[in-house]
Amino acid sequence: MFDVTVIEDPAAAEASLDPMRARLLAALSEPASAATLAAKVGLPRQKVNYHLKTLERHGLVELVEERRKGNVTERVMRATAASYVISPTALAAVQPDPAQSPDRLSARWLLALAGQLVRDVGALITGSAKAGKRVATFALDGEIRFASPAARAAFADELTAAVTTLVAKYHDEEAANGRDHRLVVAVHPRATEPPHGPRIPD
Repeated sequence: MFDVTVIEDPAAAEASLDPMRARLLAALSEPASAATLAAKVGLPRQKVNYHLKTLERHGLVELVEERRKGNVTERVMRATAASYVISPTALAAVQPDPAQSPDRLSARWLLALAGQLVRDVGALITGSAKAGKRVATFALDGEIRFASPAARAAFADELTAAVTTLVAKYHDEEAANGRDHRLVVAVHPRATEPPHGPRIPD
């Protein structure tokens, strides 16, 4: 099981967004059978099996083992990842394009950049998994409390200058064996209440 998987296929995205299937995915962080899940979510086992087959067809759950119980073979399933992110690729015709109206102070442009980040890194993860290699990435995450809008603006100016200096220092246009990387730096207000995923009742 992966920590996180990016969903790129539109049909898989649609399957994962069904409320009941999302609950089953959450419950399948640990292997379970349709009978066990049926008791947990309050659905008939046949209905749970239907949802599981749909999720399995799209690669969102996988078979762990088969157990023989009398004349019945019980299939034990598990989610293929602990969590999922839907790539803008799944909505290819309407995915955001950061190249349109770039504006460093626009929250919507920042969102377009974030969508591009999910799309690109998702494609890299998918490709690296097939090749059996790791993706070379680096990320920083932190929090800062600004005393005033003026302090925030001054910070943005200093950050821009520092990043510009580093890029100029390390960017080598002539490197024959070099590899292009994308750099995204973002500053935004922290959400007061982060969204929560689906919960399974005890």
